[in-house]
Amino acid sequence: MKVQLRYFASIREALGMGGEFFDTQANTLAALRAELVARGGAYADALAPGRSVRVALNQTMSDETAALSEGAEVGFFPPVTGG
Repeated sequence: MKVQLRYFASIREALGMGGEFFDTQANTLAALRAELVARGGAYADALAPGRSVRVALNQTMSDETAALSEGAEVGFFPPVTGG
């Protein structure tokens, strides 16, 4: 299925782009993240397991167990702090 990926803040900087369309076999956000990490390079560094990354599905904060569907928009970003 095709999904739209959006990258924010330090993840966008690490990958050198704000987003892309991606064909995936993943059925959950966790599986999608694993597919991206498997691409290696900057993806493996920015989205590595254990690295604190927040995920939004169709502009709603989501747990990585959330199911993907055709045409979904998935946003990846680091935790935000304020002060």
